[in-house]
Amino acid sequence: MSSGSDSDYAKYWIDWFLNTKGNEYFCEVDEDYILDRFNLTGLNAEVQHYYLEALDMITDNLDEDSLDEKVREQVEKAARHLYGLIHARFVITTRGLAKMLDKYKKAEFGRCPRVLCNLQPLLPVGLSDVPMTKTVKLYCPRCEDIYNPKSSRHASIDGAYFGTSVPHMLFQVHPSYLPTKNYERYVPRIFGFKVHEIAEQHRWQDQAREQFESKLKDEQS
Repeated sequence: MSSGSDSDYAKYWIDWFLNTKGNEYFCEVDEDYILDRFNLTGLNAEVQHYYLEALDMITDNLDEDSLDEKVREQVEKAARHLYGLIHARFVITTRGLAKMLDKYKKAEFGRCPRVLCNLQPLLPVGLSDVPMTKTVKLYCPRCEDIYNPKSSRHASIDGAYFGTSVPHMLFQVHPSYLPTKNYERYVPRIFGFKVHEIAEQHRWQDQAREQFESKLKDEQS
């Protein structure tokens, strides 16, 4: 984590945060949105320690020289968490969705690893809106499945900083960007011939029988 001693960091905290490696998924939250206290309702309960100082740090109004190093680190940690929570609310606004759409069009969140999706751009999504429960995943609107981010830095981001709704709201507001669904599936073949369904059924029956026999032996022993 940067010490934040350089002038650029001291002057523009959000720019510093967005340019920090691992934060590429985040978009810039408009300053007007942050300064409107109505948008922050209830967040002081989520950031119980150094909430006001964290907000001042995000808006570049904190006198950091008055803080010792240990307190300053705690404030910075609170500021990161607070920005993430604000970000989750901002990205489902009209302005926030427009910014996420711009990143989606540039494939800044990566592309679907599924071969049959043909490099479809992805969108970040949370599996929970509760902070510190699930990490962020990537949603593919073509196969409608989710994937883990490739980077370990991205994989450790709290999913609540994006929320469970942003990809689906984005396509509700901008339906023209919703790709056509891909119903094509890989078909297993042996020497060009499809694997017969009966063969698959027999494999399943054999497996079920082996599991049953193993369970029966355990019960008898």
